[in-house]
Amino acid sequence: MDLGQVVHMNGGDGETSYAKNSFHQGNAVSLTKPIRDEAITSLYSKTLFKSLAIADLGCSSGPNTLFVVSDIIMVVEKLCQQLNHSSPEYKIFFNDVSGNDFNNIFKSLDNFKEKLQDEIKTKMSSCYFFGVPGSFYSRVFPNRSLHFIHSSHSLQWLSKVPEGIENNKSNIYINYTSPSNVVKAYYDQFKRDFSVFLKCRAEELVEGGCMVLTMPGRRNEDPCDIKYCCYYWELLAAVLNGMVLEVYIYKHPINEKEVFL
Repeated sequence: MDLGQVVHMNGGDGETSYAKNSFHQGNAVSLTKPIRDEAITSLYSKTLFKSLAIADLGCSSGPNTLFVVSDIIMVVEKLCQQLNHSSPEYKIFFNDVSGNDFNNIFKSLDNFKEKLQDEIKTKMSSCYFFGVPGSFYSRVFPNRSLHFIHSSHSLQWLSKVPEGIENNKSNIYINYTSPSNVVKAYYDQFKRDFSVFLKCRAEELVEGGCMVLTMPGRRNEDPCDIKYCCYYWELLAAVLNGMVLEVYIYKHPINEKEVFL
């Protein structure tokens, strides 16, 4: 089964879509703006590329996706004006799993480009957009093809369910009730995935290229700390367990004798 067709953010722009329910992720994108600005400024000032290839990995869809792209282009255009240098050609690559709602991104590009041009106020070079479906835990782009890679709130998702966690009963992630082998299994899977991610990106970046990666973390060493990392997963697990119980009771009615046994 292709997990990319099943495990992805909810598409569209309805009330239950990711686009309408990604304020937390958008806040992280806004908070990391100074880091992105510094990185792209340093990169472009040293090289003055005539063509700039930018990839957003785990882009999903909605306003956060285009905010990052707009922010990067605005920084480069401002630099070009300061340095009296012609605007580079932009190649923007949106990457996510195959089930991602790429159509929603492309339907909004005309308005995005028009608004971007109004904000820049000076004529910019051509800007080309590409959708690149596929897991970023493998090679996605040709060798030495990217100058700048961005990823926000995506690398916490693993490439697969860790092996050997069948004894993690009633949980969908690490919990204070999880056996020690479950914690280690998640750690080992993340270590493997992140190592593969870095190896692949090292082959895809040009020499001197850079990445800005943002992912959730915690402030202490306890992997089961509810305050910093597990609260939402505990709530979701409780809901799913409740749904399973409702289905079981519906299919297997319990009589009064069974209640007291």
